[in-house]
Amino acid sequence: MAIKLYDLAGANPDRRFSPFCWRIRMALAHKGLAVETVPWRFTEKDRIAASGQLLVPVIEDGGTVLHDSWTIACHLEDSYPDRPSLFGGAGGRAMARFIGAWTDSVVQLGVARCVLKDIWDVLDPKDQPYFRESREKRFGMSLEAVVANREATVRDFRASLGPLRFTLGKQDFLGGAAPNHADYIVFGAFMWARNVSDFRLLEPDDAVYAWRGRLLAAFDGLAGRSLGYDV
Repeated sequence: MAIKLYDLAGANPDRRFSPFCWRIRMALAHKGLAVETVPWRFTEKDRIAASGQLLVPVIEDGGTVLHDSWTIACHLEDSYPDRPSLFGGAGGRAMARFIGAWTDSVVQLGVARCVLKDIWDVLDPKDQPYFRESREKRFGMSLEAVVANREATVRDFRASLGPLRFTLGKQDFLGGAAPNHADYIVFGAFMWARNVSDFRLLEPDDAVYAWRGRLLAAFDGLAGRSLGYDV
């Protein structure tokens, strides 16, 4: 039986853009596990009530319901040890936890400051009031104000990727010769932007751009075939 994944969608149900859901989409593909993705929207809290909270990703794996991308990734690793490893051992798991903290606090914040209003633009109308109110409260300003200077903001964002760029200048993936969950964690942030906005975050000569392209092509183009923008 396929694992069921509740996956954040825009007005078009094929537009899947949650960075945390993309972490799990890629992890499931890495493990070679069958998945049924269910489009879910911010105001459909009742549909994931069994998880005991209000956010996706949520998976149903047999009789188990789990939420939180890190918890889900660890569940996949521990429940399917015969499948390719997401972490490559305890050290890799510990390192991926650090990568997650860096991505959440640096990469995704930088992405948000460039594309936040574009997210609102692709949402189902029933989700737009919730998104505007919650994100404007979080940032302390309007969505429009957050992205008003994004041509300057993106330069700072690119500079913040220095450690990632340096690493990817030496090896194809954070995981080395092949991707692992650390790659999928960071990649989710770029899928968040790609699938909602045509604003260019990366220059084509950037090692991060090339890495992103390799992951867009991975698993028979799973991410690259998703509804988004070729930027």
